[in-house]
Amino acid sequence: MNKTAVISFSGGLDSTSLLLHLINKKYDIYALSFNYGQKHILELDKAKKNIKYFKSKGIEIKHKILDISDSFDILQSSLTNYKEKIPKGYYKNENMKSTVVPNRNAIFSSFSYACALSIHKKLGVDVDIALGVHSGDHEIYPDCRLEFYEKLFEAFKIGNWDSHNIKYYLPYLDFSKSDIINDALKNCKKLKLDFNTIFNNTLTSYSPDKTGSSDGKTASDVERILAFHKLNLIDPIKYNFSWEEVLKNALSFEKDFKKK
Repeated sequence: MNKTAVISFSGGLDSTSLLLHLINKKYDIYALSFNYGQKHILELDKAKKNIKYFKSKGIEIKHKILDISDSFDILQSSLTNYKEKIPKGYYKNENMKSTVVPNRNAIFSSFSYACALSIHKKLGVDVDIALGVHSGDHEIYPDCRLEFYEKLFEAFKIGNWDSHNIKYYLPYLDFSKSDIINDALKNCKKLKLDFNTIFNNTLTSYSPDKTGSSDGKTASDVERILAFHKLNLIDPIKYNFSWEEVLKNALSFEKDFKKK
């Protein structure tokens, strides 16, 4: 019998790579996406496109989008506050802390845990909660660190029956962004899926235009661009400028940060 997983699926590069990882490991997958009022809400359309692509290849993913945007009106972050601009530059810069959404991953994990418990109750199976957090997240986002998840899931365990049937699964915890892309490449090859089609249907930018394209200058863009460059690959998504130009800008942001 296949293993079962609940994945927090944003439609971004990390969670899409993790979805491929789970598919390759033959999990039965329940994907939860969240509308939390994010400016880059187009990521949810990208998520739906990939779910549709997988279905066309005979891979069924149970996918649900939860609208919790009203709840996030009270939270302060440049990702959700339209009066505050998304900063540009290297992802380790101090100003990137404005993109932190207070307690976001705890909120998402709470829904995922409740879903996992409900699946166990209905089907009698153990469930893994899969999250795509990785080493690049740790410095800026405190809720992407292992100690956070250890404490959080211990609290969930104390507060629920049948928690011994639920575990967290963080395979990318010590991965760099390029490691994650490389994992996706390997899994696409094993699964005979088209890497460029899938990752053209992802959105990483915190500040895309109405078509989903960006200038490649937000921290999330820069990290993604540098990761593809490290693997000698060209990112399949469309930017508002040529690949050579967005790569030049990303390398410049990285260089300026290292001078400090």
